[in-house]
Amino acid sequence: MSNVTFRYARKNDVPLIMQFIQELAKFEGLDKQLNVNEESLEDWIFIRNKAEVLFELVDDKVIGFCLFYHNFSTFMGGAGLYIEDLYISPEFRTMGYGKKLFEKIAQIAVDRECKKLEFSCPNSNTSSMEFYKHMGASPMSEWTTFRVSNNELKKLAKK
Repeated sequence: MSNVTFRYARKNDVPLIMQFIQELAKFEGLDKQLNVNEESLEDWIFIRNKAEVLFELVDDKVIGFCLFYHNFSTFMGGAGLYIEDLYISPEFRTMGYGKKLFEKIAQIAVDRECKKLEFSCPNSNTSSMEFYKHMGASPMSEWTTFRVSNNELKKLAKK
């Protein structure tokens, strides 16, 4: 394995973050649903500080990224990390780089004294599901993820 390093994203990395999000959306077949732009990424990640991005580099070339943020568990009595996106460029897959990035995020969670590390994965992405299981993750079959968004969210908020 080549020289692997990690670095947190900086504001001038927004176009690169956007590129990885677009690649991930295409990989998952969700590119038609993509509704993000560089301005919103800059605002939410670097101005409001609501998420963080960690890049994985091989010989100083960025090959993957992980976008994550803190959540909180009342039952566990502490914060956790939630992985929104974890993506490795196709030419670097099956070489152990995804494992390295996942382990680095786990290390960040432990260093920050987080109680859990969570993420979701589309049921159609069986290769990623197997990867996560191999890394020690367990699917939470006793919980169902729900979402309220867009017009339904505004209606619920009565706006």
